[in-house]
Amino acid sequence: MTDPADLQAVELLAAYRDRTLSPVEATSAVLARIARLDPRVNAFCLVDEAAALTAARASEDRWARGEPCGVLDGVPVSIKDLLLTRGWPTLRGSHSIDAAGPWDVDAPSVARVREQGGVLVGKTTTPELGWKGVTDAPRTGVTGNPWDPSRTSGGSSGGSAAAVALGMAPLSLGTDGGGSVRIPAAFSGVTTIKPTWGRVPIYPASPFGALSHVGPMTRTVADAALLLDVVSGADVRDAWALAPAAPTTAALAAPVAGLRVAASATLGYVDVDPGVAAAFESAVDVLVTLGVRVDEVDPGFADPVAAFEALWFSGAAASLAALPAQVQADMDRGLVDVAAEGARIGAVGYLKAMAVRGDLGVRMGEFHERYDLLVTPTLPITAFEAGVEVPPGWPRERWTSWTPFTYPFNMTQQPAASVPCGLVNGLPVGLQIVGPRHADGRVLALAHAFQQCTDWHRHRPPLLL
Repeated sequence: MTDPADLQAVELLAAYRDRTLSPVEATSAVLARIARLDPRVNAFCLVDEAAALTAARASEDRWARGEPCGVLDGVPVSIKDLLLTRGWPTLRGSHSIDAAGPWDVDAPSVARVREQGGVLVGKTTTPELGWKGVTDAPRTGVTGNPWDPSRTSGGSSGGSAAAVALGMAPLSLGTDGGGSVRIPAAFSGVTTIKPTWGRVPIYPASPFGALSHVGPMTRTVADAALLLDVVSGADVRDAWALAPAAPTTAALAAPVAGLRVAASATLGYVDVDPGVAAAFESAVDVLVTLGVRVDEVDPGFADPVAAFEALWFSGAAASLAALPAQVQADMDRGLVDVAAEGARIGAVGYLKAMAVRGDLGVRMGEFHERYDLLVTPTLPITAFEAGVEVPPGWPRERWTSWTPFTYPFNMTQQPAASVPCGLVNGLPVGLQIVGPRHADGRVLALAHAFQQCTDWHRHRPPLLL
């Protein structure tokens, strides 16, 4: 019999409807999986077994009456520890935050999950204040990769990615300011989408401003669409949230044959590991078999890393501005350093970076008049040693130097998904699918079609074997 912890959310819901499985059984299986495997990877900074089982029993009663309260009723969900969650502390991996709270507010996305009956099992790890593309923090330690715990799971939603990959809840909410759901998804072999900015409301506002998105982390596109639809829509606490959009779950059935897709293996400037490049080429071949019209073409922009870092480091500076020196002394040294650099940028430097961002958005808008979607590798490398910001011997010291495929599309606010597309030396590789703003459904439709004719998303980490 299949362990309920290995089932997707859509499979759990079908089993609840058929009365072949109960929410209590599913939640108990997830909690047992956490107890068994989380000591190996450190994906969770908080697990509330009592609250999860209480919620599961209430869900079980509703299903027994034939009255589920929402589309996630009884499905276990984890929450990245940057998102406010009522009743639990949100410590962001930092000793600078007082655990005493009060913790009486849900972030909009968390509130929507709770309203739709999701069973919250715990909070997942993040680097301090979510500032980098790997997951280690002074308060919560190092999070390991589910395929090899000695390597990084990526970040900053690394705990969520590891949890999903190991069946420690099929759904997780992550955040992405420069790749933070896509990086760990690629390194950990799971599925995600960074939606169009504003589709998922954010409260409180991120110090990284309009770079930051909330997105689902799951094993399959079907589950990602389900969770994205739950958390989308306006919330009065986010003045820039978009109006509700068409459900992406309905878009998954849309035909992909005839789509015009640009395949860019390097964006014109990225050095890519040969194994990753080969996996990407194979993924593009799969798209051709789906009837997609593929052109090998770059979008035609230079690396915007300097402008991105100006924006990102300014956000770090804002995060630390009110903290005294003695508090900063106990913080991640890299975070303190980039915050200091951000404080030196000034208003003129920030506005120049915003102008670069605007030009990039215009260029990509024009590009998508010719191409419905863009595909790239999600990352140019596979997972490296855990506990460091960059691979040993890497020529640059910041995480942005090995994530060149992800942060440009935070600057442009476009939807960008990552799906597993191969293994290189036993480590996962991701395919990134990027669409024009508001084309989240189109992005997920191609991702779903890809998963329907491949099995990379079904491969399981060695810890599960």
